Amino acid sequence: MPHVVVKMYAGKTEEQKQALALEIQKALMTAIGSTEKSISVAIEDVDPSDWVEKVYQPDIAGKPDLIYKKPGYDPLA
Repeated sequence: MPHVVVKMYAGKTEEQKQALALEIQKALMTAIGSTEKSISVAIEDVDPSDWVEKVYQPDIAGKPDLIYKKPGYDPLA
C-alpha cells in the first residue's frame, strides 16, 4: 500500500500534477508490483521561500537514512 507524498515548488498546473501522479503510479506498479488500487499520491505545493524550513531541513537533511536519491544541491552550504 504505497502512499507517495511529493513536495515541490508551487506553480505547476493541475494537468502537470495529474501527469506526475500517473507516472509515479506506473513506476510503483513496474518497480515493486503494486496494484493501481493500492497506490495513492499526494502533491504538496511549497512556496520557494519556505523550501529550506519546510522541506529541506526536516525531510532531506533531517532524515538522511530515508533518502534514496539525494539532491544535487545543499542550501545550507
